[in-house]
Amino acid sequence: MLKSDFGQGRPVLTSLKNERIKYVSKLLKDAKLRHAANAFVIEGVRLFSEVKEEDIIDAFYTEEIWNRMDGGLPQEKADATKNKLRSLIEKGKANSVTDEVYKKLSDTDNPQGIAAVVRIKAHEISEIKHGQNTFILIIESLRDPGNLGTIIRTAEGAGVTGILLSSDSVDVYNPKVVRGTMGSILRVPICISADIVGDTKRLKESGVTVFGTHLSGNNMYSENFSGPVAFMIGNEGAGLSDALSENADRLIKIPMEGEVESLNASISAGIVCYEVLRQRIYQGDSSSGKLHFAQPDLPEGASPWEMV
Repeated sequence: MLKSDFGQGRPVLTSLKNERIKYVSKLLKDAKLRHAANAFVIEGVRLFSEVKEEDIIDAFYTEEIWNRMDGGLPQEKADATKNKLRSLIEKGKANSVTDEVYKKLSDTDNPQGIAAVVRIKAHEISEIKHGQNTFILIIESLRDPGNLGTIIRTAEGAGVTGILLSSDSVDVYNPKVVRGTMGSILRVPICISADIVGDTKRLKESGVTVFGTHLSGNNMYSENFSGPVAFMIGNEGAGLSDALSENADRLIKIPMEGEVESLNASISAGIVCYEVLRQRIYQGDSSSGKLHFAQPDLPEGASPWEMV
């Protein structure tokens, strides 16, 4: 074994047969193992800099990434990230590895040089409800990891308070999903639902207005999205199931020109999310720049667009 110049004397891991390395490699590929272990893998300096130290179970890095870290982050954040790594090293929870070994810890063509095993945080539906500010995405049977990652990232940007994800969707801790969220997975509460229809009914009973995106719905720009709301997003090919869409308070659709019948799930989710944010900003105090989630005083049936 080689000796690290900066790892408080801990050895550099050089063997592909190391049990820790083999375990992380399995976590990357096996969703059942991730959920049984209550852990998933993050990769890259930015994600590592954002995750809390207490949530990190194990970490691995190359000497090259240590030397390049200062150039990839603002100095204050780079220093904090290095201090976090030093702390993990001291606790025996981080090791430097050779480039060859690190490739086993990455599922990308361009490994990023630092990875960590992170605890999965389970969330309850009560955590994603925020009174009048409640803004939830209900996602059913989504299959593409790129779509889900983009939706989570977009959801954070638009102020979504949480996501209810059906358990038959792509695993939210799939490395491609995690990478696509650009860190949002660490901040957006996500509830995995084994009964998406039942959980949706319970949301409605608690006072949340549920909208379903559907080809037979009303033009979404004629709707009022104030108050506690949730939006159903369906499978890429089949859309929402009848069982779920039947539980929507209202069905909405995105108006489209030409011969296009539908949009990509993540694009549809983004359009809906930012219309909600637009309406809520309009309802707020534009002079202060603060958002106020108050009920608007719109004429019955009036489009929010007509009020701008």
